[in-house]
Amino acid sequence: MSKGSPGPTPGFLVWRLANKWRVAVDRAVAPLGLTHAQYSLVASLHGMQRGGERPSQRRLADHTGMEALYVSKLARALEAAGLVERTRDPRDPRAVQLSLTEEGQAVTRRAVDVVQDLLQQLLEPLGGLDADRTRAFTDELTALLDVPLLPSAPGSVRGSAHDDTTTQGATP
Repeated sequence: MSKGSPGPTPGFLVWRLANKWRVAVDRAVAPLGLTHAQYSLVASLHGMQRGGERPSQRRLADHTGMEALYVSKLARALEAAGLVERTRDPRDPRAVQLSLTEEGQAVTRRAVDVVQDLLQQLLEPLGGLDADRTRAFTDELTALLDVPLLPSAPGSVRGSAHDDTTTQGATP
């Protein structure tokens, strides 16, 4: 339980916002045949390709914060759907490089437009996508994401979800 805070903790609120965002994106991109996780992968891949990069699955995992095994699973599903091409890296035969197919680029552009509209709607209480409050919020989120996670000692409860409960009893 949170000591001294009668309301939800920041961790609980971040967890709730992340879940709200995931559900909203899932619903928004479903008509395009994508899930939120798949969208995260193709949108990231799209941006990297526009920057001249043909990333490996590992590089994309690092970029998105997803587990490498999960990126591999998503990439195989997107390949089966004709949206992503997976090829062996000529410099490292163990690595798999990813790129969007033409169809993948078209679907991703539509999905990015849909998600940008959704983001504008979500950020309206802060003044919208280009507002000073939104930029400050983005800076705060970036600062939190930049903090490295320290490994917990075996048997330690510190750093677990139990440290960030609310008086409502939810744990993120």
